[in-house]
Amino acid sequence: MRLTYALPLPVVALTVAVSALAGCGSAHPPAAPRASVTVTAPAPAESNPAGDIPDNQAYVTYRSAPGSFTLKVPEGWSRTDAANGDVTFTDKLNRIAIHISTAAAPATAQSVNASVVPALHGQVPGFTAGKTTTVTRPAGQAVLFTYQGAGPADPVTGKAVRDAFERYAFFHAGHETALTLSGPVGADNVDPWRTVTDSLRWQ
Repeated sequence: MRLTYALPLPVVALTVAVSALAGCGSAHPPAAPRASVTVTAPAPAESNPAGDIPDNQAYVTYRSAPGSFTLKVPEGWSRTDAANGDVTFTDKLNRIAIHISTAAAPATAQSVNASVVPALHGQVPGFTAGKTTTVTRPAGQAVLFTYQGAGPADPVTGKAVRDAFERYAFFHAGHETALTLSGPVGADNVDPWRTVTDSLRWQ
């Protein structure tokens, strides 16, 4: 006689469900998570006004025999020596001019206004006077006169930009050293010009 055993219905249902889940897992594995990608826009190029001296500008020491002093000037600038002892350093739109003369006494704001200002008015095209003040530097007191005017003309185009000038009159041992720094109006050269004027040392 054949014996037949019937599984309870809950057991049959559980067996079918487990088989179905196993089949689904083997046919459709879970998708791997996507890696996130961050796109960074390039930084805008730094734009400096024309005539700005770089913050990382290096300086070298210039020694003046006629004036018996040393002065730090930007490295790489062109140097022009005149027969009377004057010297000029230039680079593109910027300029440092040194003029040495004998003097019986230090300049004053009154003497600069009386003699230097009228002379510059006749020499500098588009001259506009600024202020005359007395400043203190490590080399001593100096009379500072600021003004604006046309800079040297471009040798190719013939055009000239408008420059801002700082003229310092130092006095030492019977000599006046006039140090004039200039560059385009709007250029931020406060720190470089201060580096130059602070570096003056008498020998």
